[in-house]
Amino acid sequence: MTLIFTVENLTVKQVCQNLGNGETELMEVPAPIGKPNHVVIETQVSLLSAGTERMLVDFGRASLIQKARMQPDKVRQVLNKVSTDGLATTYSAVKSKLDQPLPLGYCNMGRVISVGAGVSEFSVGDLVVSNGPHAEVVRVGKNLCVRVPEGVAAEHAPFAVVGAIGLQGIRLARPEVGETFAVIGLGLIGLLTVQILKAAGCKVLGIDLNESRLEAARGMGADVFCAPGDTNPVDVAKAMTGNMGVDGVLVTAATSSNDPMSQAAQMCRVRGRIVLVGTAGLELSRAEFYDKEISFQVSCSYGPGRYDPVFEEQGVDYPFGYVRWTQQRNIGAVLDLMAMGKLDVSGLITHQYTFDEALAAYDVLTSDPSAMGVVLNYPSREGKLDQRVAIGRALRAGAPDMPVCGVIGGGNFASRVLMPAIRNAGGQIGTVATTSGLSAAVNAHKFEAAQAATGADSVIDDADCNIVFILTRHDTHADLVHKSLLAGKHVFVEKPLAIHDRDLDRIESVLESVDAVRPILMVGYNRRFSPYVSHLKSALDAVNREMAVVYTVNAGHLPPDHWIQDPAVGGGRIIGEGCHFIDLCRHLTGAPISDATINVMRDSAGAPILDTAMIQLAFENGSIATIQYLSNGPSSFPKERVEVFCGGDVWQLDNFRRLTHFGPSGRKRIRLGNSKGHAEGVASFLSAVKAGGEPPIPENELLEVARQTIRISDMALGVTS
Repeated sequence: MTLIFTVENLTVKQVCQNLGNGETELMEVPAPIGKPNHVVIETQVSLLSAGTERMLVDFGRASLIQKARMQPDKVRQVLNKVSTDGLATTYSAVKSKLDQPLPLGYCNMGRVISVGAGVSEFSVGDLVVSNGPHAEVVRVGKNLCVRVPEGVAAEHAPFAVVGAIGLQGIRLARPEVGETFAVIGLGLIGLLTVQILKAAGCKVLGIDLNESRLEAARGMGADVFCAPGDTNPVDVAKAMTGNMGVDGVLVTAATSSNDPMSQAAQMCRVRGRIVLVGTAGLELSRAEFYDKEISFQVSCSYGPGRYDPVFEEQGVDYPFGYVRWTQQRNIGAVLDLMAMGKLDVSGLITHQYTFDEALAAYDVLTSDPSAMGVVLNYPSREGKLDQRVAIGRALRAGAPDMPVCGVIGGGNFASRVLMPAIRNAGGQIGTVATTSGLSAAVNAHKFEAAQAATGADSVIDDADCNIVFILTRHDTHADLVHKSLLAGKHVFVEKPLAIHDRDLDRIESVLESVDAVRPILMVGYNRRFSPYVSHLKSALDAVNREMAVVYTVNAGHLPPDHWIQDPAVGGGRIIGEGCHFIDLCRHLTGAPISDATINVMRDSAGAPILDTAMIQLAFENGSIATIQYLSNGPSSFPKERVEVFCGGDVWQLDNFRRLTHFGPSGRKRIRLGNSKGHAEGVASFLSAVKAGGEPPIPENELLEVARQTIRISDMALGVTS
């Protein structure tokens, strides 16, 4: 069985950085597909960020010890994970994270080639600047795009994105005409900041170590100081202001030293303002700030809206009258300064390369200290974009029921847990599909898939694929399950099966309508398949008595704006995660759920905290269960404990790392490794497909657990007492 691909379509290349081994590579990826509130752009020019991208490349090339020293907060997270999940699991997670190539670049200019639903601000053919990466075709949220005004050269336009970073810092500093500002660090953002301050009518003192950068700032009308030098920059600033001190300081340097912040405080006037735009040591002297009542603020990237998924992904803009300057409007303001001749970036371009020479550009960026404005020019493209890329792997010939899997979704869990489980169980991966394409290409190479693609239809419509793995966000599950079952595919879907009852009705209907061989539907309730649970289930079945189950879940805190907490996307944590624990209780008791209730915790104002709750279940065989789903515990405490009281015995399962039996004759500890059942569950599913046997989890149980979970979540949302 071999996949054959047409070659007339155009694939897309993208620059990526492997944080594990430090390699920068030009990858071939499937073209991104359209998306609501987004535009697809064919890139013409992009700009390398000398500061951010040099830092990322240097980080990737550092040793593991050096990486740890650079990110002490991440080290603490790793140590907490070791204490709860064990060394092997933690090592695998860290290695997988570092092995995921990171797309480089965020200063892009190109031509719009398609617009998604909800986009009326742009049309096909518009030239726009965006924060898209270094790739021949990019997809960007509409609120991160700005139309290029007439008079702005193509190679100049991408500078507006880094210019917006400096502009946002300036806005926070609130300069007035005639004031004096110091800019510490004259890299690309620093020099753009100097020009914008001059355009705002300010006097500027530029401070840097590099003579060529000082010369550039001098050419922009700034007074300059070389640090370190024979004179203290504080003295220069005071001399420049009649010993009063500067009105404000913008720190645009990238250093771990505390000196820039200390010098900034010393050179400020009483009630001066300091804004950190770059990075610097923050061991501040209280006296230096206290004596003058200096204000200090950290600037976040391009401005309001950055890292807000509602703004960036859903396209919801902030009201103009209340948030005058968003990140989009800041980029537009910089472009307007260019169009008016108030901001000249031509002197900041130090190197130009074609896109095919991108790797050489990165070599210069990391080896040549003079490299600042490094521009990539892209060739014009003609032809239809290809949303599939052949990886060059031939599928092994086999029987018609040989598992050939199409994988929809390529996140960390998919690549670290489920795709290795497919491979280890003897399954072949025909297609990996994601919406962006990069993670699809990465995982297709890693797991020897036949092709990478963008869009779920590339998997569902693949005639050689008889199994679909759905590993996407929760709100997409039901529709993809429905389409896959209609196409006659066996389906493995990560939990939850659906987030609405109406979607369960559709799934149940298509299952009942199948006249021929019925496809197998499986939900990723992996805990059922853990060796510990298999051992426990056998022991409980032998006793054959009613039982009481106490299931404690230290779920941990998720911020309210996390996608799982969004009822429309993640369904909320009870649906999105709680279904796991409801299913395991259903499995252990071996009987349908006859009744369910939930009590949620409330904050001091009386508002329900929906992800800290007690769920009580009753079963038709007389068994009962309590699920304590808690989000207010520390990460250092184990995540899960299951206790089963049955027939004079107690079984205690701790975090799927140890099972203890308490019986009349004493205590016995059972160790069966460290497995939550992911690999075993996938293997059981693929085995059932090959053998044409019964589903590993009966359909009626899958649907029952899904309906009960949705019902319990609805009760939580409607709790009034």
